[in-house]
Amino acid sequence: MSELRTKAEHTRAIRDLRRVVLVVNTRSRRGRHRYFEALRLMQADGFRPLRTYAVMDPSRLPQILDEALDLRPDLLVVGGGDGTLSSAVKHVAHRDVALGVLPLGTTNNFARSLGLPLDLAMAVRVFSRGKVADIDLGMAGDQPFANLASFGVSVEVAGTVRPWLKRMLGRAAYPLTALTVLPRHEPFRAYITVDGRRHELLTHQLNIANGRYHGGWQIARDISIDNRRLVAYQLGSGKRLRLLAETLVRAAGGRWRSLAGGPFVTGTEMLLETEPPLAADVDGEVLLRTPLTIKAIPNGLRVMVPPGFIDT
Repeated sequence: MSELRTKAEHTRAIRDLRRVVLVVNTRSRRGRHRYFEALRLMQADGFRPLRTYAVMDPSRLPQILDEALDLRPDLLVVGGGDGTLSSAVKHVAHRDVALGVLPLGTTNNFARSLGLPLDLAMAVRVFSRGKVADIDLGMAGDQPFANLASFGVSVEVAGTVRPWLKRMLGRAAYPLTALTVLPRHEPFRAYITVDGRRHELLTHQLNIANGRYHGGWQIARDISIDNRRLVAYQLGSGKRLRLLAETLVRAAGGRWRSLAGGPFVTGTEMLLETEPPLAADVDGEVLLRTPLTIKAIPNGLRVMVPPGFIDT
């Protein structure tokens, strides 16, 4: 891990020196249409990127991010969806570089958790008018993540939802795809151990969140991506109709206002065991299986955020 400047020093360096690299996944929902617009907006705001990358093959993204960081920018601007940004998070974590986010995906959960505007011009403006903050980094086993680890029906939905449906309907594509998956999905039993206490539940869907948003909808108003704790919650129970009802309620505008008013388990570290063992969707990547230890690492990632973001 490299030695880090103070956040104030880092913010001044970005504003004064403007050493920035731009990476856009042009295969993301809006990336292919917005790459040149993003570059034009950054140049109009006084940024002359050291290099720009329009990524047409997402499998090359890790290599390109390594190349971008070899240029030693103060700010690495990445445009794409949550999967693209999750890949960037793994490269930037614990390093003396801030991640700038251009929300060009379907749900933009990470951008929403940072309080970023979803309008491209306003998002670019954050780079010159915002500040550097350090936020929590999730760890699922040895895999860093920004937003969410999920288990159950959503893993199958993520592998089933069609790219053309996401482009056409946006975040509504996920609950609609769930309607086709749910009738054949079997519930599972989960055991979550936090601070020596074991919680048991039967459900079709379990989420463990570091960020504030899932599927583009707020989990609860008082969840933060910078409060040093994870939030575990189920959608529905072992009954398919209840999961369907809760999914539709969430899609209509959110369910829970407060962590005190919903079925949440919170903690800095969680051991998750399931019967049967399940695949884990960690920020869109299915690489791990239960049992799994999930942690929140305080101040593990530097990001560029609006001035009003509460940085603890």
